[in-house]
Order: sequence, then structure tokens, then C-alpha cells
Amino acid sequence: MQSGKVNQRILSFMEKRDMDITALSEAAGLEPKFITTMLEEDAYPPLGPLMKIARALGVRLGTFLDDQDSGSPYIVRKAERADSFSVLDSTNKAPALNFYALGKGKSDRHMEPFFVEIMPESAREKKLSSHEGEEFIVVVSGLVEVIYGNEVYTLKPGDSIYYNSVVPHYVSCAGEEKAEIHAVIYIPE
Repeated sequence: MQSGKVNQRILSFMEKRDMDITALSEAAGLEPKFITTMLEEDAYPPLGPLMKIARALGVRLGTFLDDQDSGSPYIVRKAERADSFSVLDSTNKAPALNFYALGKGKSDRHMEPFFVEIMPESAREKKLSSHEGEEFIVVVSGLVEVIYGNEVYTLKPGDSIYYNSVVPHYVSCAGEEKAEIHAVIYIPE
């Protein structure tokens, strides 16, 4: 997925709700500079802030991920897992996380499933975030560090973690090799 699509959708909802950057900033509890940068520099925000933006605009996170109606089970084949977005490392603008949305075709969903590649760059700057809901992660490959409140956990392939995402948290690569996870995020309506 091109991040511009997400930016355009956010701008469209801002226009529909007659919100400027200041109003969205106040409603989402985010700095105006952060929102301006995200919209103008075509930068995909981390999921925590994106969830806050969705809530402030009165839409589900999935609204930004290209929903389509589907009454049938939604299947994403590994070879077809092309739509993605990246969260960039703030220091050198290299991808720190590459997300592959696995549920974007199911419009009535209550969870957001992802396959995520976690690059070593993700460990450079660890900014904890929090949002409503829960997260469930299973490590597929590599080593993953999860900071949850004041605790730090290192997970290996096959390990999983399930937590309340209102507690400040951060997920990053714990080694010099890329890590891969499956993550499911639940956001209450």
C-alpha cells in the first residue's frame, strides 16, 4: 500500500468533519508537528498514533487500510501479500517496520491482523506508545524485544505475547538480523 493513500484518506475525513490539523491534533492527543509531518512528508505513522487519529476522526483503523465488502472468509496467500506500509526510522529514514495487512479485505472486522518484518533499525530509537485495545504477537523468526511498561521481554521463534495496549509498549528487533512476527491488534469500537 502506498502511504499516500492513507494520507489522502486522513485528509478526506478531516475535510468531511471540518477539522484542521490543530483540531485533529487536539482530538487525537498528538502534536500538530507530528500530524503535519505525516501528511506532508508522505510518512506512514506508527500504529499507536494512527489508531488515535482514526478514533479522533470517528473511523476504524481498517478504514485507512483499503476495506472492501466481503461476506466470505478472507484469505491472503503468502505470494499475494504485496500490499504493505513501512514505519520509518526517524534518524536515517530507513524502514524500521514493514507491515503487511492480512485482513484489509474484510470490512466488518474487529481485529487488525498483520505480518510484520522488524528491521534492526527498529531498536535505534524506542518510543513507547499506548492506545486502547489488545495485541497478540507470535514470533516467526529472529529475536524480538517487547518493552511493556517497565518490563523488557525477549522473544524467540514460536514465543508469543498477549497484552493490553493501554500500557505503554514498544516492539523492536533484538538482534542484528531481521525478525518476523504475526501480530493481531484488537481495537474496541
